[in-house]
Amino acid sequence: MATVPLSSLRAGTAGTVAGVLAPLPGQDPELVLRLIEIGFLPGEPVRVIARGQPGNEPIAVRLGHTTFALRRFEAAFVQIDRP
Repeated sequence: MATVPLSSLRAGTAGTVAGVLAPLPGQDPELVLRLIEIGFLPGEPVRVIARGQPGNEPIAVRLGHTTFALRRFEAAFVQIDRP
């Protein structure tokens, strides 16, 4: 199974959350905590439902029964298992 960042998935693509990356020095540790708190937990199914134009931002993501809009740099922290 390949693991890729959520930010790299195209609209309509589904996968399973593998985890959330730890922030590097200088990055916001609160961002990672927020992603975990809203439900980006290992094993959760996720689907990219749309990408904004221009620039493919924000990324509309369905996690469970909730839709979130994430910026690309936020979505890059979330790692996805692809079959």
